[in-house]
Amino acid sequence: MSVAVRFAPSPTGLLHVGNVRLALVNWLFARKAGGNFLLRLDDTDEERSKPEYAEGIERDLTWLGLTWDRFARESDRYGRYDAVAAALKASGRLYPCYETPEELNLKRASLVSQGRPPIYDRAALRLGDADRTRLEAEGRKPHWRFKLEHTPVEWTDLVRGPVHFEGSALSDPVLIREDGRPLYTLTSVVDDADLAITHVIRGEDHVANTAVQIQIFEAVGGAVPVFAHLPLLTDATGQGLSKRLGSLSVASLREEEGIEPMALASLLAKLGTSDAIEPRLTLDELVAEFDIAKVSRATPKFDPEELLRLNARILHLLPFERVSEELAALGLAEADAAFWEAVRPNLSRVAEARDWWAVTHAPVAPAADDPAFLAEAAALLPEEPWDLSTWGTWTGAVKAKTGRKGKDLFLPLRRALTGRDHGPELKNLLPLIGRTRAEKRLAGETA
Repeated sequence: MSVAVRFAPSPTGLLHVGNVRLALVNWLFARKAGGNFLLRLDDTDEERSKPEYAEGIERDLTWLGLTWDRFARESDRYGRYDAVAAALKASGRLYPCYETPEELNLKRASLVSQGRPPIYDRAALRLGDADRTRLEAEGRKPHWRFKLEHTPVEWTDLVRGPVHFEGSALSDPVLIREDGRPLYTLTSVVDDADLAITHVIRGEDHVANTAVQIQIFEAVGGAVPVFAHLPLLTDATGQGLSKRLGSLSVASLREEEGIEPMALASLLAKLGTSDAIEPRLTLDELVAEFDIAKVSRATPKFDPEELLRLNARILHLLPFERVSEELAALGLAEADAAFWEAVRPNLSRVAEARDWWAVTHAPVAPAADDPAFLAEAAALLPEEPWDLSTWGTWTGAVKAKTGRKGKDLFLPLRRALTGRDHGPELKNLLPLIGRTRAEKRLAGETA
């Protein structure tokens, strides 16, 4: 069996880290098995689905490197859903119901007050033709429910293990709205069956849906996929994530926080698993390490501070070739490998490289705290060309001449040369600053 998975977001908001974690797990699962990954837009909620959100989904996945092998859009498949619904109606598995939302709420409230589960009472099945004619004459339009078999539903979940539901404890789901549009519970099954999805990997909030959908798969003659339900990601405080609230959107992490795609992928691939979270530079590394059996049932928490720390570790490993385009986009088209290797150990985000480019290539107002000492140091500056050994040679000569060592030696030089107390190693920065700038800065001049 060739493995086929799908990521099926609704384009009703920005993808957040919880959404894209599911996309990543599906993608890794498919790539590890040599299977294929389908991107399907579940866009039947026409009021809330927007083209800009659909474009944003594709942009976010592309940024992360999660390329898809197949693409589908539910709004292109209404005819297919209508055909399946007609067959279910003909077989008696879809039946019309006429209760208003207010009437259904009263029924649910009554059951809950009695300590009973709020399961639909199938009152609509007791309606005769005359009853339905009368209700429709009153202007009521039916919604359509799927008649569940009251038999046990069982499956072996790749994350949760054996799962069991009593069919009698499940409520007949609404599959068709009053306006005739199909709901997710139906469209998802039809798509998964038609597109030969073998494994459905999604959040644990769908466990009860799965019990219902297994019966729908059987009713429409589709092969029942293997299921895996992952614990839902929360923020660092334990709160759930929401597209509507804009929780930790991928777009904001990319565009506002300056996060590298492999930092996010490295974190999300290992959150909630038994693996340690370590920086990885390629998705291939994550594929090689992936095993869905490592996913725990414990609720994973997403901590932005942990992501930022991981982002820094990624940058400290990235070669110049991997960031040259980013640097150019920041206006640093002239930056080269020597500059990148000099500054990357001190970066949390690539954008911070602009500050160090200014230190090495633009005028800096030095902190000339000890003019006499700095003048002695300037007099000992070696002639160019300079390389990584120049700093050691120069400071050795300054130490021998002045008797200074440690912080008393290095801090005044750093403050004069960079205007800062901390930063990349000066053995790396000094050749970039150059003798002319260094001499002027040691003299207290802006250069």
